[in-house]
Amino acid sequence: MTRSLALLRRPTALLLGMALLVAAAPQRAQGQQLAKYGADFLAGGVGARAIGLGGAYTGLARDVTAGYWNAAGLSQMDYPEIGYMHVERFGGVVSFDYAGAAFPVGGRSSFGVMAVRSGVNDIVNTLNAYNPDTGQPDPAYQAQITRFSAADYLFGFGYARRVSERLSVGGTGKVTRRSIGDFADAWGYSVDAGVQYRARGAFARGDRLTLGLQVQDALPYVQSWSVDPGAFAVDCLDDDGEPYDACLDENGELIDGNAARYDSLFSQQIPEGQTEIVTPVARLGSGWTVPVSGRGSNVTLALGVDVRFDGRRAFLLNAGDVSFEPRLGAEFDYRGILAVRGGINRVQYADRLGWDITPSVGAGLNLAQFSINYAFGDFGGASSELGYSHRISARLRLEQPALQRGE
Repeated sequence: MTRSLALLRRPTALLLGMALLVAAAPQRAQGQQLAKYGADFLAGGVGARAIGLGGAYTGLARDVTAGYWNAAGLSQMDYPEIGYMHVERFGGVVSFDYAGAAFPVGGRSSFGVMAVRSGVNDIVNTLNAYNPDTGQPDPAYQAQITRFSAADYLFGFGYARRVSERLSVGGTGKVTRRSIGDFADAWGYSVDAGVQYRARGAFARGDRLTLGLQVQDALPYVQSWSVDPGAFAVDCLDDDGEPYDACLDENGELIDGNAARYDSLFSQQIPEGQTEIVTPVARLGSGWTVPVSGRGSNVTLALGVDVRFDGRRAFLLNAGDVSFEPRLGAEFDYRGILAVRGGINRVQYADRLGWDITPSVGAGLNLAQFSINYAFGDFGGASSELGYSHRISARLRLEQPALQRGE
């Protein structure tokens, strides 16, 4: 027991030290700016079971989705798994897709990969669909309208290792690609690091109590944006090939250069590229599973908190630039076949709007090696103007003797 606790203290202290070191470091460097919401396309999470539990999954993650929630949990898998989730958000405007695969190697290690796409399609570009002299649509404006997509991609590669019978550590390397049509794009790189511990004692018989810590973006997530000024080009010629008056300078000459034309027509400059830094998030969590009958039914309670260092002040607890986002979940699993669950994934307060508590509910069905899960979340608030969010995920566990974890 003493040895296990010693092993736990070392990686935990290391990860906490990394988070505190990054939080204490200067948040801005020359040519860089802090991005509070720079990684929010990933904030909703993956896997309908985890989301149905309010995202309190850092201590419980031990399936293919652990590559997102806490890579250390990958080491608890005995067979390869494949997972997928699709979500339509904000009335179907935003689509979100996740796919992942993980497989054990030897008696202690596991590898995992995942891919995420979040995007908005068919965004209308009306730059050349109006008359700049009158400010009204061009008579043939429909032919001048083009469409583009804005999409965010993530590719992750995870590794986990069981250090001892009860302690596991892991990490996920991430590459992101973000694009807004032909106007701008960005590449980003980061690393998540995590640890899981299965406690023992009067309340933790049979590894019922698990503790987890994940430092999301343990190495600062840096994304560098580049902008293509040519994508902002404005057609300054009318149907007769003559320039619009708004595109002429004081000498009656066509304004030279797309940037100058854009500034003249819209009274604003074309955006410039920049480098953004996304600060780490420390996710702490625990899970406690209790048998409720002798027939394989269980109740699982999950608790977690996300500690952010980016200056958000909307959450329940704040201390300067540090905020604490609590998460809570509970699940009843009937004989490993049918599960129902619920959770709370956001508690916020604003002077103008008051309290905002976001619940989640869900259910799961396990059929041999295949499971399907559903989670419901309210993105629209009481008015539901932004629509509701339904999440459906599927997981295939390849329980073949030849694929089972080795000794």
